[in-house]
Amino acid sequence: MATEATSTSERPKGLAAATMAEAFQLTAAENADRTALRTKDDEFSITWGGYAERVRDLAAALSAAGIARGDTVGIMLTNRPEFHFADTASIHLGATPFSVYNTSTPEQIAYLLEDAENRVLVTEQAFLDTVLAARDAGSSAVETIVVVDGDARDGAITLDEFEAGGAEDFDLEAAWRAVGPDDLLTLIYTSGTTGPPKGVQLTHANLLATMNSFDQLLRLAPEGRLVSWLPMAHIAERNCTQYLPMTHGLTTTCCPDPRQVVAYLVDVRPSWFFAVPRIWEKLKAAMEIAFDAEPDVARKEAVVRALEVGMKKVRAEQAFGAVPPELALEYAKADEEVLSDLRARIGLDQVEAVNVGAAPTPRQVIEFFHALGIELAELWGMSETSGAGTTNRPGEVKIGTVGPAAPGIELKLADDGEVLLRGPVVMPGYRNDAEKTAETIDAEGWIHTGDVGELDDDGYLTIIDRKKEIIINSAGKNMSPANIEAKLKAASPLIGQACAVGDDRPYNVAMIVLDPDAAPAFAAQEGIEDVSLESLASEPAILEEVAAAVERGNGDLARVEQIKRFKLVPADWQPGGDELTPTMKLKRRPIERKYAAEIEEMYAGR
Repeated sequence: MATEATSTSERPKGLAAATMAEAFQLTAAENADRTALRTKDDEFSITWGGYAERVRDLAAALSAAGIARGDTVGIMLTNRPEFHFADTASIHLGATPFSVYNTSTPEQIAYLLEDAENRVLVTEQAFLDTVLAARDAGSSAVETIVVVDGDARDGAITLDEFEAGGAEDFDLEAAWRAVGPDDLLTLIYTSGTTGPPKGVQLTHANLLATMNSFDQLLRLAPEGRLVSWLPMAHIAERNCTQYLPMTHGLTTTCCPDPRQVVAYLVDVRPSWFFAVPRIWEKLKAAMEIAFDAEPDVARKEAVVRALEVGMKKVRAEQAFGAVPPELALEYAKADEEVLSDLRARIGLDQVEAVNVGAAPTPRQVIEFFHALGIELAELWGMSETSGAGTTNRPGEVKIGTVGPAAPGIELKLADDGEVLLRGPVVMPGYRNDAEKTAETIDAEGWIHTGDVGELDDDGYLTIIDRKKEIIINSAGKNMSPANIEAKLKAASPLIGQACAVGDDRPYNVAMIVLDPDAAPAFAAQEGIEDVSLESLASEPAILEEVAAAVERGNGDLARVEQIKRFKLVPADWQPGGDELTPTMKLKRRPIERKYAAEIEEMYAGR
C-alpha cells in the first residue's frame, strides 16, 4: 500500500535544514494555510501559520523567563497541542525540552528535574499536585511552573499569564538562527527497566538524519495525517508526531487518552500509523470477536473466505516472493468485495505505511493484517539511536524480522551476537554519565545496543532478546523470554500480558495477566456474573481456557522453552506501574521480586 516515491528534488524543504528550528520555519512558511494540529472532530484546529505565531509568543515568554541556548525545559502533558507549542518554542531558543511520563511519581519526577537542571516546567491540572510535590521533595532548580489549562495555584502560573510576560520586540529569527546542528534538541529519559532512567542526549543533527532516513523509507505525502497517542517522552512518538511533521508539513491529531487510539483511526484515517504490538494484538482480537458475532451468516462466511485467500497470498509472498496469477486474481476479488470494507471500518483504508515496534510482535498478528491488505512492518531502534535502526521496507517485508539497516546506518553483529549500530543518528552520550557513555559507544563510534540478533543473507535482522534478559536455565540452555511470551499472547486474546521466568531453573513458568477487555467479554458469554479481573483469575472456566492457550503456545516452542506451570495475576498491569514501563515493556526483575512467593509455589509444584 506504499505510494510511489517521488524524486529527491520534490522532497520537503525542511529535510535540508541545518536544525529542527529551521525545518519548522521552512515548513510553516510553505504550508501556512494547512492544518498542523487538531483534536478529534476539530474541536481545536490550528494551521501551520497559526502554530508559528504560537511558537513566537511562547518563545518570547520563555526568553523573558531566562531560558536561553543550552538550558532545559520540562514538559509533563498529555498528547495535546500545548505540548507541541512548548517543545517547539523551546528549541527555537536553542534550549533542550524533555518530556516526563504522565505516570511518573513525585520521586521519579524530582530525579529528572535534578538531572536535567531545568528552571521551567510546563504541565496541566491533572498532574499539578504531582509536579508540586516533586518540586517540594527534591532539590531541583525549578522556578516557574506553567499550567496550560484552568487556574494555577501554589506558585504556579497559567499559560496566558506566562505568555503575557514575553517582550513584544523579541527577535525570534535571531534566536533560532543562533541554534547549531550539534546543539541538544531533546533529552529522552529511558523508561528504567533496570534502574534510574538515563538521559539520552539527542542533537538537531541526530534527528534531521533520522528524518531523512525515514523519508527514504516512507516517502509520505505532505497532506499526510497522523495520530499522536504514545507518550511524548518516548522517542517513537516524538519522531512520528513532533519532528516528522516539522520536516514534512503533516497534520497531527492529538489523542490525550491512549486507550482511545483505535477510535481515533476512523476519525483521522492516518497515512502513517505506528503502534506497539499490544495495540495490533488487541485490534486483531476485537475484529475477530466482531467476525464471530456477525449475525448475517452469508456475510460471516464471506469474511472467513476472504481472510483465507488473504492468508494464502501472504504466505505465498513470504515463501516465494511472488503470488501465482490465479491466486492474485482471487485476492483482488476478495479485496474488492470484503477486505477493503474491513480496512475502512477500522480507519486504515488510506495508510501509506504502518509499523510496529518496541517489542516482539507475534507472527500471526502480522500475517493477519497483511491478509487484510495492511502491510504491517516491524522496525527496531532505540532512544540512543534517535529511534532509528532497522526497518522492513514497503513491498519488501520479511515477517519475523525487523528488516535491514535503515538508510544512513551501519549494522553489524559482535562475536556474541550483540547488535552494533553506527551512523549520524547515534547520540553524543548520556547526560551526566560519561562512564556509561563510554561503556555504550566504543572508540570507533559503534553503539552497543544490548540486543542480541541474527542477520540473514539479505541483511535482515531478527532480534532474539535483550542480552541481559536471556533466560539461561539450570542446564545452560539459552532462551528468549520475549519469544516465549509472544507465543503465549498469540495463543489467546484472554492473555493480556505474560512474563516468563526460568533463569537458573530446571524449567520455565509464567505469570499471566488477563486481558481487561477480552476476559470480561469471554466471561459474560459463559454466564459468569462477576467479570472483575480479581474474580476471573480464580474462575475455573477462565483457568481452563488459559491452560488450553498455554498448551497451544507451547506447541510453537521447543520443548526446553515450554511453560510448565503458570499463575494468573488477580489484577491488571498498568503502564508506568510496578510491572510495566510507561511504554509497556516488562520490568522483569521487579516482577520476579514482587511475585516471588507465587513463583516459588510454581517450582514447588503447588
